[in-house]
Amino acid sequence: MSRFENVFEYDNNLNGTGLRIGLVMSRFNLPVCEGLLSASVAELKRLGVADSDMTIANVPGALEIPLVLQTMAQSGAFDALIALGAVIRGETYHFEVVSNDSCRAIMDVQLDTGIPIANGILTCETDEQAEVRMQPKGADCAQAAVEMANLQKALTQ
Repeated sequence: MSRFENVFEYDNNLNGTGLRIGLVMSRFNLPVCEGLLSASVAELKRLGVADSDMTIANVPGALEIPLVLQTMAQSGAFDALIALGAVIRGETYHFEVVSNDSCRAIMDVQLDTGIPIANGILTCETDEQAEVRMQPKGADCAQAAVEMANLQKALTQ
């Protein structure tokens, strides 16, 4: 249904049936990352993505996520990808480097390959903030991945 007369508008489509989704999870801050992953997988299942259409890769940290995303995107085996990680502010500038560079690299992979990537790398001040955000963000990423995969398919048909 369009908001404007005589203007075509794509519908939001959260039907995950038949979609192939890759998830890349950082092992740094593992309890938070596992929480993100479990929420993403549960939501993907709720949206109709089959277990056999999900693939999970894990990497040491957030800076390693973009390379694996790129490899997965270039494989042609996935309709969308999800990046999951947690960067918690410490006492050094490293937080900014990891947060900014991982985000930029994920955007580059998405734009270079045309494969949608839901960015679920939390950037928080404290462990407590990350723990509060992990479940909602994991589910949000699953929804974004499914919606964007469906939109990309609709745009290219």
